[in-house]
Amino acid sequence: MPVCFKAECLQPIGAFKIRGAWHRLSALDDDAREKGVVAFSSGNHAQGVAWAAKKLGIPAVIVMPADAPKVKRDATLAMGAEVVSYDRMTESREKIAAHLAHARGATLVPSFDDPWIIEGQGSAGIEAMTQIVEARLPDPANVIVPCGGGGLAAGLALALPDSEIIVVEPEGWDDMTRSLEAGWIEPVGDNPPPTACDALQTTRVSPLTFDVLSRRGATGVAVSEAEIRTAQRWAAAKLRVVVEPGGAVALAALLAGKIDVKPGLLVILSGGNADPDAYAQVLAGKD
Repeated sequence: MPVCFKAECLQPIGAFKIRGAWHRLSALDDDAREKGVVAFSSGNHAQGVAWAAKKLGIPAVIVMPADAPKVKRDATLAMGAEVVSYDRMTESREKIAAHLAHARGATLVPSFDDPWIIEGQGSAGIEAMTQIVEARLPDPANVIVPCGGGGLAAGLALALPDSEIIVVEPEGWDDMTRSLEAGWIEPVGDNPPPTACDALQTTRVSPLTFDVLSRRGATGVAVSEAEIRTAQRWAAAKLRVVVEPGGAVALAALLAGKIDVKPGLLVILSGGNADPDAYAQVLAGKD
């Protein structure tokens, strides 16, 4: 039975975040472009905004956690963005970004809690559908997607209304899964466990993404760190692609048997910005 993989890890910035960032920034008028943009991200949205801002000649400030992977921080800086660091466990990135945007008169570009961002991320679904039709494969009845704040999952739910959306999160950070089960937003609990999935460390999903996914009947599952590493190794060996931990969780759920294999299965590999040293250890089987 064929399984389709959407390799967003092959995007120019190594992740799907380029879609929403470009969609948002390219819609700004001349005055807003001159005043610049402010975003907050552990790295992939940061790079997406920095890439789009550079292409469009827009000043960009990115609020990034102090423990963000060096490869993501360096890539963001290399594209000309200004980086402001914060402590993700004691400080609010939203408050810092909002203050900077207000002080500079800049446009705030959230990583997922924004209709423009969600719509832009949904283009991955439209593109995948086109590619699947061209390949004469079954329509994507089931879409398995990594989830942090839910922007990509919500965009896919809107772009592919006939598909069942299953979000996947790391264990202990599965707040969207628990929220969908409960019928209301459940934040990540106190003292969440460490995870290699820096891109998915969102402590509370937004009402906007939750509402879209809830109304579309989305469900979710959680995967372990060991299952994620297994998926990274499988992707390298079988698909010949580099997938970072957060980008590998959907594949991890499939390989771990937590997702039923059905006709029309689409798995999103959402990002490939893996830390080189950590990735080498994963490939070497050093769990």
